[in-house]
Amino acid sequence: MKSLTQWILALVLTLSAVGESRSQGCMTNLYGRERQSLNGKWNVLVDLYDQGRKNRIYENRQPQGKSDFYEYAFEGGLRLDVPGDWNSQTPELMFYEGTVWYARRFDAPQRAGRRLFLHFGAVNYRCRVYLNGEPVGEHEGGFTPFQFEVTDRVRENGNLLVVEVNNRRSVDAIPALAFDWWNYGGITRDVSLVSLPQTFIDRYFVRLDTSSADRIRVDVALSEAGAGTDVRLEIPELKLDERMTTDARGRASGLFRVRGLERWSPEDPRLYRVILSAGGDRVEEQIGFRNLRVEGEDILLNDRPIFLRSISFHEEIPQRRGRAFSEADAVMLLSEARALGCNAIRLAHYPQNEYIVRLAERMGFLLWEEIPVWQGIDFANAETLDKARRMLTEMVLRDRNRCALTFWGVANETQPSEPRNAFLHELITTCRGLDDSRLIVAAFDLVRFDRERQLFVMNDPFIEELDVVAVNKYMGWYHPWPLTPDRAVWDVARGKPLVISEFGGEALYGQHGPKDVASSWSEEYQAALYRDNLRMFENIPNLRGVSPWILFDFRSPFRLHPTHQEYWNRKGLVSDRGERKQAWYLIRDYYENLKTRYAK
Repeated sequence: MKSLTQWILALVLTLSAVGESRSQGCMTNLYGRERQSLNGKWNVLVDLYDQGRKNRIYENRQPQGKSDFYEYAFEGGLRLDVPGDWNSQTPELMFYEGTVWYARRFDAPQRAGRRLFLHFGAVNYRCRVYLNGEPVGEHEGGFTPFQFEVTDRVRENGNLLVVEVNNRRSVDAIPALAFDWWNYGGITRDVSLVSLPQTFIDRYFVRLDTSSADRIRVDVALSEAGAGTDVRLEIPELKLDERMTTDARGRASGLFRVRGLERWSPEDPRLYRVILSAGGDRVEEQIGFRNLRVEGEDILLNDRPIFLRSISFHEEIPQRRGRAFSEADAVMLLSEARALGCNAIRLAHYPQNEYIVRLAERMGFLLWEEIPVWQGIDFANAETLDKARRMLTEMVLRDRNRCALTFWGVANETQPSEPRNAFLHELITTCRGLDDSRLIVAAFDLVRFDRERQLFVMNDPFIEELDVVAVNKYMGWYHPWPLTPDRAVWDVARGKPLVISEFGGEALYGQHGPKDVASSWSEEYQAALYRDNLRMFENIPNLRGVSPWILFDFRSPFRLHPTHQEYWNRKGLVSDRGERKQAWYLIRDYYENLKTRYAK
C-alpha cells in the first residue's frame, strides 16, 4: 500500500503533466456578466465508432472541386436542443453511450479592449471543443462548469463552434462504471460567450466571518497579477462602502464590521445586493450571510440548533424523462420539496445546475452538494484523484458564495481501505483550503446490527475527519429487521451529529397490496416501511436530520423488473408522473411535527 506521502507525490506529478489544453478555472458568477447565449438548436452527428476526429469533421469541410466529397455533414441532419441531453430528445438515442458531435454558427461583434470566453455550464462526460476548425481545449466531468478564452480565435461573423461529447463509462471516471441513475449524455447546461474587460474580477468570496455575526470577510482575485489596483466593495442596504488594494498576485482581502445585518435562515432567507468593482470591471449579485458550526452532536445555524428536514432529488424532470436544465425546471423540483415541508435538500449525487442552487437559496433551503464519488471508484489511481480534486474545486468555486450551501459532500457509500482513506483525506484538505465556512460530510452504508450488543453500530475510523456523519440505511428493504423498530437502538458516531441520508423502499404508484410483503411493490408496503423507520429514528440519540430517498421516481438502468420498474427506480415519494404516494403524506406530517418541536 502507498503511504499518504506517496499519494501526494503522485498527485503532484500528475498535475505537473497536465497539458495546456485543459479547461481554465471558471469566473465567479457567470450570470452577473455580459454574455451572449449560445443555447438553441445545434446540428449533431452520432459517431458510433469514433471516426470523427480522424476525419477532422470539426473542420466541417465542404467539397471544392468536382472530385471532392466528404462522408459527413452537419447540415440537413439531426438537430438537438442545447441545453439538453440526447437520450430524451430522440428514441433512437435513449440508451446511447458514445460520441456525439455538436455544431453551431454564431457571430461575435468585436469591441476593443474586451476579452471573450466560451463558458459551458456542464457537458457529460468528456468533451473536446473546436472553434473555426481548430482545437480549443477539453474537459472531463459531467456536472461542473468550465471555460476557454477565445479572444484571438473569434471572428466577427460566421464562427463555427463544434463540441465532441462522449458519455461512455470507464473505470477511471467519476462516477465510474456503474451508478444508479441515468447516464444522460450531451451539452446539458447553458453555453455562453462571455465578454469581459482586459483585467476583470475573476473570483471572489464574500461571507460572514466564521466566528462573528457582524464582520464580513472578502477575498477577491483579479484575472491579472499586479499590485496596487483598488477594489471596491459595496453593500448599499448595510451602508457598507470599503476599499481594498491588490497585492502582487492581483489579490485583495478585507474584514469589515457591519451594523444591522440580518442573517439568512430557512425561515427568513435574507439576501443583500453586493457590488464589487475594480478598474473597468463591475459585478453584482445577491448574497446572504449566516454562521454555521458544529458543537458536540448539534448543528448550529446562527447559534441555534437545527434539525434537517431534508429530501434528495436527481437533476431530472421525470415527466420529461430528461435532465433538468432551466429555471422553470428548478421551480418544479423545489416547489415539491417545499410542499413536503423540507428545510434542506441533498443535491444527489453530483453538483446540480446553478438555477437550482440559486433558487433554493432564495426559497430558504439548506443545501448539501457533493461530487459523484459513488461506490466503485478506483481509489488507487492517481489520475482519478486528480479528477476528483478538480471536480471538487470547480463545484466549490462556483457555489461558495451561496450561503444556503451548508455541507460539502466528498463521498457516498465507499468501503474502508488505505487508498480510500488517503483519497478522501486529500479531498477534504482541498475543500477546507477553498472554503472553511462549511461542514464536511460523507454518506456511509456500513451500519450493521451487532447481535451480541443488540445495537446498530458502524466501524469506520475515517468518520473522525468529518464534521457531520451521514448514513444510508434501507431497513425493511435491502435489510430485514433483526428486531422490532421500537427496540432498534443505534450507537453510531456518538459525539458527532448524525444524519440519515437515505432510507426508504420502492412502490409503484397506484399499486395496492399487503403492507408486509416487499414484492407487492405496493404503496401500503412503502408506507409501512416508512412508519417503521420513523419509529426507529427515535432511538438514535445524536440524530440531527433525515433525508428520505427520494423525492421523485427516477430513471435507472439498474432497475430491470418489467412490470414494476421498467428502468425506473420507484423509491420516489412522488411518481414519475407527479402523483404523490402514501408515504409522501407520512413524511409531510412527520416534518410538520419536527418543525413545531424545533420552533419552541
